[in-house]
Amino acid sequence: MTENADQPVFIYTTFASKGDAEEIGGALVRERFAACVNIFPGMVSIFEWEGALERADEVAMLVKTRRGVLAEAIAALRERHPYDVPAILVIPTEGGSAEYSAWIAEMTARETAAE
Repeated sequence: MTENADQPVFIYTTFASKGDAEEIGGALVRERFAACVNIFPGMVSIFEWEGALERADEVAMLVKTRRGVLAEAIAALRERHPYDVPAILVIPTEGGSAEYSAWIAEMTARETAAE
């Protein structure tokens, strides 16, 4: 099965602060790695890290992009992310609004070196 480069995909990630999420999310949108980011403040995360049970106030972010720029978007996110091991998970999408999908594709159109 051939993957559609314009197929919307979401990237889920978390941050320690709303400010970090807004700064990095803004950069992803400005640089056309994402059409939009949604930032969800007020999340509590409970996890084990280095052998200890941890609790952290975090901010979740959903990055709306498309399959054709996914690898670049993940690289740009990873490069800017303040965590040593950031949560970067890809969520595939199915169905949905054709108009919204087209808008994501338009907003994430990037010039390539070949152009």
